[in-house]
Amino acid sequence: MSGRALGQRLSKTGALFIVLVAYVIAVGGAWAVANALGFHRPVWALGLGYLVATLIIYGWSSALDNASMFDPWWSVLPAAAAVWLSCGATPEVPSLRIVLVLITVWVWALRLTLNWIRGWAGLHHEDWRYLDLYTKGPKLLMSLSAVHLFPTFIVFLVCVPMVPALVWGHHAVGALDWIALALGLIAASMQLIADEQMRRFRRNKQSGAVMDHGLWRYSRHPNYFGEVLLWWAIWIFSLSADPAWWWTVVGPIAVTLMMLTASIPMLDDRSRARRPEFDAYAKRTSAFVLWPPRNVSDAEMASRA
Repeated sequence: MSGRALGQRLSKTGALFIVLVAYVIAVGGAWAVANALGFHRPVWALGLGYLVATLIIYGWSSALDNASMFDPWWSVLPAAAAVWLSCGATPEVPSLRIVLVLITVWVWALRLTLNWIRGWAGLHHEDWRYLDLYTKGPKLLMSLSAVHLFPTFIVFLVCVPMVPALVWGHHAVGALDWIALALGLIAASMQLIADEQMRRFRRNKQSGAVMDHGLWRYSRHPNYFGEVLLWWAIWIFSLSADPAWWWTVVGPIAVTLMMLTASIPMLDDRSRARRPEFDAYAKRTSAFVLWPPRNVSDAEMASRA
């Protein structure tokens, strides 16, 4: 029986069990590699650990012919990495900062992982974005490069700021840490609210309808806005821990650019093709940042059509 056929026959519970086994192996492999490199090279340990975990999940994805196996990676691996890094904290690192960073990362990770579990259909379903990517080149190559390795690189960049925050940064806990905590919890709360609003809308929506209530009235992608805010919060922790690591700002900048130049345009194009009212919604609603909707006259909308 092929991997695809097996996935189609499994119940959601059975599929989740397979995903759980895959991620236990992936996290275990990443942890072993990171330990082998040691805490004196935490950036290299983080990067190579992530690479090993990704290749393990890619192996499972290829065997089951479903790249959506990779979806939980985005939230599971950073949470595990935060724990691993905290285990290597030098004595000078304030324990309070470690606690604040772990709270921020784990609140975000648990929310995102549980949201994925609730919305995941099972191994018989694969994300439409991945199916689109397969049309642009050899399937296995596109899956490895675009679906697995590229997101791994982005997540690695946004997680590097955890190194000074959890391993080396000796500066005392200050105002920036509390700002980072507040921003991170606000970001996770925003994502939770946006996802619940969208879930209720999808249960009752009519074909072609546009979600323009709640947070979605102020942003076409409030969940993505919350995601980006979370990683800026992690960077603020690093800035407070050791300002010499300011350069790790490349992480939140990278994820912000990914959302603005790839994720949002891709979803907007799909909505525009499927929902007749989307153009009007897009003209009055911010693409990303929460912002009051614009008043667009019928004449102006017609002139831009």
